[in-house]
This record gives sequence, C-alpha cells and structure tokens, in this order.
Amino acid sequence: MRDSSQIKPISDLITNAAEVLTHLAEQREPMVITQNCEAKAVLQDIASFEETQETLALQKILALGHREAVAGKLKPVADVVARLRAKRASD
Repeated sequence: MRDSSQIKPISDLITNAAEVLTHLAEQREPMVITQNCEAKAVLQDIASFEETQETLALQKILALGHREAVAGKLKPVADVVARLRAKRASD
C-alpha cells in the first residue's frame, strides 16, 4: 500500500494545485488521485515522467534486440565493422 501522503482526493488537487506540484517536484514520488474514494489517476513530476519514458524506450529496444537474437538475425561484428568502413570510405 502506498504511503497515505501520496494518496490525495481530487478536491485537494483542485484547491491546492500549486502546493501539490511543488510536493511532486520535491519528493519525486507519484501521487494517486482519488475521486469518490476510488483511485482514478496518477500524477508525477515531469522529470520522473521523462525518466520513465526513457526507461520504457530502452526496454523496448532491448526486447527487440532479444527477439532478433532468438530469431537468429545476428551478424558477426567483423562483418558489421567492414560494412561501416566500406560505407565511410565511399562517402
């Protein structure tokens, strides 16, 4: 269960938006927003959001690489280096 300070009713967000945003930026912890005693949204500071997006993008790249490796779509490093050198020489 989340720390109760990180669970706020939507009315707190409406009446204290600036303070809530300051708290989010300082604590760097997501806040659960409730409506009628039910969790409805998660609010987080922009830096944490961007870090999360970067992490997800990296995980997608790693998963794609893993799938290609499992499918046998690998090339020897020497072949890749040779191709890159040839391309650089022709530019």
